[in-house]
Amino acid sequence: MSNQMMSNDPQGGQRRFFARPRECQFCTEKGSTIDYKQGDVLRRYITDDGKIRPRRQTGVCAKHQRELARAIKRARHLALLPYSGEILR
Repeated sequence: MSNQMMSNDPQGGQRRFFARPRECQFCTEKGSTIDYKQGDVLRRYITDDGKIRPRRQTGVCAKHQRELARAIKRARHLALLPYSGEILR
């Protein structure tokens, strides 16, 4: 590699993005629960297309991501949430 790639100067050096670690919203707030009947809470974890957002974007832990996915799928099955994103717009 050239020296230009290894330097950290703003004129073409190598930049790295270090995001601060997110804490799970459901782990920090002990009183909050994940329920399939709470459509307004679950909509935050769905994209505009109606897909479930990944853990990288939501910042929740693996345990709560599984619970979120299960609750979203139940809400979709009961027609509380749409399968596609056309209704969300």
